[in-house]
Amino acid sequence: MLTLGFDTSNYTTSVAAFDGVGGKNCSRLLDVKPGELGLRQSDALFAHVKRLPGLVDALCASVNIEHVTAVGVSTRPRAVEGSYMPCFLAGWSQASCLARILHVPLYEFSHQQGHIAASLWSAGRLELMQTPHLAWHLSGGTTELLLVTPDGKNVRAEKLGGTSDISAGQLIDRTGKLLGLPFPAGKSIDALSRESASKERYRVKLSGLEFSFSGIQNKTEKFYSETKNAADTAKFVMNCVVTCIADATRAALAQYPGLPVVFSGGVASNSMLRERMREFAPIFAEPQFSTDNAMGIAVLTALQEGT
Repeated sequence: MLTLGFDTSNYTTSVAAFDGVGGKNCSRLLDVKPGELGLRQSDALFAHVKRLPGLVDALCASVNIEHVTAVGVSTRPRAVEGSYMPCFLAGWSQASCLARILHVPLYEFSHQQGHIAASLWSAGRLELMQTPHLAWHLSGGTTELLLVTPDGKNVRAEKLGGTSDISAGQLIDRTGKLLGLPFPAGKSIDALSRESASKERYRVKLSGLEFSFSGIQNKTEKFYSETKNAADTAKFVMNCVVTCIADATRAALAQYPGLPVVFSGGVASNSMLRERMREFAPIFAEPQFSTDNAMGIAVLTALQEGT
């Protein structure tokens, strides 16, 4: 038994194989010009179309495609009506053709569902696909707190809270641009923040389980203009983000006591976030499976096949 997964987000081209226990993910970040914050959808789509053949070749060099029993693909950002991004068409096009050629089923999922499944699998907690839990999706485009009620085969999620404007990833990338760091800036901000002992922060107010990150961006720009210290500025923005996520998680657990808390998405690979969330006994993906990847899609595809 072998399932394949395709994921073509606005940041990464990714293909993966899963044999029911372990797997392999082949991915590559999209190229972004220095000083820019991402790509236009048309450019991202074109880049994925060019990248996929090479990544599929790399994957096929380590797995026997003759054993493939099903193919899965992410077709939209979130599993809600109206969720759409053209870049996912690249993965869908090639995955659907491959499934037809191999005479195997094609299963479609959302990018968010793949992120959560990748976290559960890589943390060794796939049993949570059978029970409700809380999940954060923290990425370049999304900062959502979810109530997940899986059915054993797929992730069903209801949004409980999160940001009302820019995402945690957007805030971090904009801070990276302010500091002259490459895009995406997550790893650079993480490393830079560890050079600082600053405890300065701006505490975001919660409205239920929702909050706004745009105020942090303004405070960060002011902080850097006054201090001219890149490490302290990186630490400042992470102090703000991590404190807000912790406050919202604490509030959610007051409403849903005892539920496990899962963290997914690229921002979930941040070392400071991982350290500060310990009070919640968090479930984190391995860092390489926190960022955009197709492994969760391949895992969900295997679950659909009943393995």
